Amino acid sequence: MDWHRYRFRSVWELPAPPAVVYAVLERPADYPHWWPQVREVVPVDDRSGTVRLRSLLPYDLVVTVRERLRDPDALVLEVELGGDLVGWARWTLAAAAGGTRAGYEQEVVVRRPLMRRLALPGRPVFRANHALMMRGGRRGLAAYLSGGPLCA
Repeated sequence: MDWHRYRFRSVWELPAPPAVVYAVLERPADYPHWWPQVREVVPVDDRSGTVRLRSLLPYDLVVTVRERLRDPDALVLEVELGGDLVGWARWTLAAAAGGTRAGYEQEVVVRRPLMRRLALPGRPVFRANHALMMRGGRRGLAAYLSGGPLCA
């Protein structure tokens, strides 16, 4: 097993139509407004940028993000990741009762030196940290889509 490799999958049930959710997710510069753990997004151009992430653990991850696929008809967004995490992430949306089912998949290799050194003992903690980040994102996006309070 490669202790530096992670595969994550999440499903978010959201209270808005797929086209509305897609329109929010395709604007990564706005993620810090509704996703508390996305601390900063700095666009480089219209297809890439740098993202600073921080969940419960006391460190930031800095990731470069480059668009690989944007398909509003299929409701799919996919990016390539570099920096502290190397790999890809994908949103796939579908209509569901009461709104949208948003599937999130991510496959990455950790490049941050401290996380690599702590790969074996830290793995459960890193996975829990990611789960907390995803929970914060789901709650933030659901509130945003419902017109509730935002995190920014």
